[in-house]
Amino acid sequence: MAKVCHSCGKGPAFGNSRSHSMVATRRRFDPNLQKVRIVEDGTARRVYVCTRCLKAGKVSKAL
Repeated sequence: MAKVCHSCGKGPAFGNSRSHSMVATRRRFDPNLQKVRIVEDGTARRVYVCTRCLKAGKVSKAL
């Protein structure tokens, strides 16, 4: 699955998981991507868009 938003380009971020003893292990924070049908150049296509872009109305959904 693509891990990048089609609209804003937001991708995975990396950081640490911290256990109870504060031992750090690397982890990955994936964006909340949804597969939606959008209208682009007059045609409908399915792309992955983050929920922030969907909520802000940055993409126009196809009917």
